[in-house]
Amino acid sequence: MISSSLDSAPEHIKLAIDLIMLLEKEELESQVILDALEVVKNDFKKKLVQISSV
Repeated sequence: MISSSLDSAPEHIKLAIDLIMLLEKEELESQVILDALEVVKNDFKKKLVQISSV
């Protein structure tokens, strides 16, 4: 039932679910995961700025 709902979900929702599942398998502390995600978010924001300034 969930997978059929995901088929029509936006790409960012599908990616978010995949990331959640992957991170939950690692069994890391929540704060460690949040800190890592902040680094990833900042990195992608910098890349987006670089692309838009070209």
